[in-house]
Amino acid sequence: MNLKYLYTLIVGLFVFQTATAQRKGYWQQTVDYKMNIDVNEKTYQYDGNMQLKYSNNSGQSLKKVYFHLYFNAFQPGSMMDNRLANIADPDKRMTTNLGTKDKPKYQSRIATLTAKQIGYQKIKSLTMNGNNTNFKVDGTILEVTLPNEIEDGETATFEMNWEAQVPEQIRRSGRNSKEGVALSMAQWYPKMAHFDEFGWHLDEYIGREFIAPFGDFDITININKNYILGASGVLQNPTEVKGYVGKPRIKAKDNKVQWHYVAKNIHDFVWAADPKFVVDSAKSNQGVHVYTVYIPESDSVKTNWKTALGLATEFFDFNSKTFGAYPWPNYTIIQGGDGGMEYGTATLVTGGRNLKSLVGVIFHEAAHSWYQHLFGINETVDEWFDEGFTSYVEELAMQNLFEKRGAIEANPSIEAYRAYYKLALSGKEEPASLLADYYNTNYAYSNEAYNKGQVLAVQLGYIIGKDNLDKTFLEFYKQWKFKHPTPNDFKRIAENISGINLKWYFNLFINTTRKIDYAIKTVTDKEIILQNKSDFAMPIDLLVTYEDGTKELFYIPLREMRGEKPSENFKIYEGIKRTTLEDWNWTQPSYEINLTKKPAKVIIDPSLRLADIESNDNIWEKK
Repeated sequence: MNLKYLYTLIVGLFVFQTATAQRKGYWQQTVDYKMNIDVNEKTYQYDGNMQLKYSNNSGQSLKKVYFHLYFNAFQPGSMMDNRLANIADPDKRMTTNLGTKDKPKYQSRIATLTAKQIGYQKIKSLTMNGNNTNFKVDGTILEVTLPNEIEDGETATFEMNWEAQVPEQIRRSGRNSKEGVALSMAQWYPKMAHFDEFGWHLDEYIGREFIAPFGDFDITININKNYILGASGVLQNPTEVKGYVGKPRIKAKDNKVQWHYVAKNIHDFVWAADPKFVVDSAKSNQGVHVYTVYIPESDSVKTNWKTALGLATEFFDFNSKTFGAYPWPNYTIIQGGDGGMEYGTATLVTGGRNLKSLVGVIFHEAAHSWYQHLFGINETVDEWFDEGFTSYVEELAMQNLFEKRGAIEANPSIEAYRAYYKLALSGKEEPASLLADYYNTNYAYSNEAYNKGQVLAVQLGYIIGKDNLDKTFLEFYKQWKFKHPTPNDFKRIAENISGINLKWYFNLFINTTRKIDYAIKTVTDKEIILQNKSDFAMPIDLLVTYEDGTKELFYIPLREMRGEKPSENFKIYEGIKRTTLEDWNWTQPSYEINLTKKPAKVIIDPSLRLADIESNDNIWEKK
């Protein structure tokens, strides 16, 4: 081959790969919702009107668009109902046990809903730019054939009228929760489906979470004057409704008042309503106005919510420093739903908890303001990226703010590691790259998403160094806020920050169920032999304590890294000499280290960040 041609080809491939890694030409669709709804709190039904401006920035024309009709899942015979009847370990919140504790026989709660208890969203009319569309409902998806194509660069205006019935509280949204909240209004409106470089995301609502385009929301809710609301966005008329000022000037019409909210640059809007709600608020040092909206059913509940409010303001300041500034003016913590679920600038959480549990769920859902709502992660595809990284954020905040530990250990996520080990050895682990709804068990999904994803983040710090991990989080914020990043975007930033190749790590840890297992094979006065007992190679930190009391940290990079992590400043390494050895090839099952002094103790990874499933053979001590 001509050398000049070869050089040109190599340079061209490098430029292509670099541009691809940086996602040159990235685009995203945008939405602008204006909705007015009229609620009948006695029948749990409402009528809705929507004006939606949808901007097409895709580089292609669109013949169809799609909306999600999430309430339709709460009907007998739906795919959500089917899944509850057939999965080995259904969500207990969504089922009734007709058997015993020892021999459970679970029945889907959806299966027994009556016509007045089901959920639905029925479209009465839908136009685009004033012209009628053709539409059909397919489960929880509304397919819309347009009267003419939406061209690239064009903004189309849809107008929709619909009627809805709020289902019994079974999952996330619904009426009359177990804690007595009248209306938990999540997934309550027909939501434009997400379209991106991977195509339309048209997942049936079976139980997992969401993705949607960023945009603005202008929401007016007409409801009985005795109700108090908490919602996404900023309340525009606090002096005209109950709960937010001392003496409101309530202007009721037909016994109803209007609640008007505006939210900018979010991708989902939630609200809840109950006449028993009370509202409290506080402002963080950096100016984030945090609201709590809850039912004060006892003095202990009130005390817990008051304490949690103060800690929540500290959370936003702490997180803004560690992971990037919170960009919205406020955040609302609302009692409602069936556990905890994140939405734009708000969350629904169950409120009758002890203090630690309440603070923990608030920290977790508020952390989703970064890993889901600031970075519009596709929760249907990359659930570990969303939940795992959020759990890492939550854990740091709990240890710093609630437990006030001071200096955090090298591995702040030991409990997540233990849960991952249990999963890895259970025979139920599946690749974390599975679509969120497709796991064979809820056990596997929960541990893959929340725990293995958290382990991935902490172990990434083991590979590239904790300082580089911290820098990666902040650079990721800088580059990807208000966008829809993929895990590869995070990986590329970590590579650029650290100078370390991470292709092998993300591929093996996410796309396979391979496990890490190293051992100290033999130790003599002159050498140590390490063994990789698994099919997952990793760099190794090896701490050797010599008979004379001195210590040495041997660092063994993995050749696939094509780089080395810097020295780390953990307390366990203070004053210890680090010696970098030659790369360990993944094709080589063992590795020899020559010694100049007699060893007394040898430890693989004293920081406990290497996710080694069998650590008993990671320590050797002279007897």
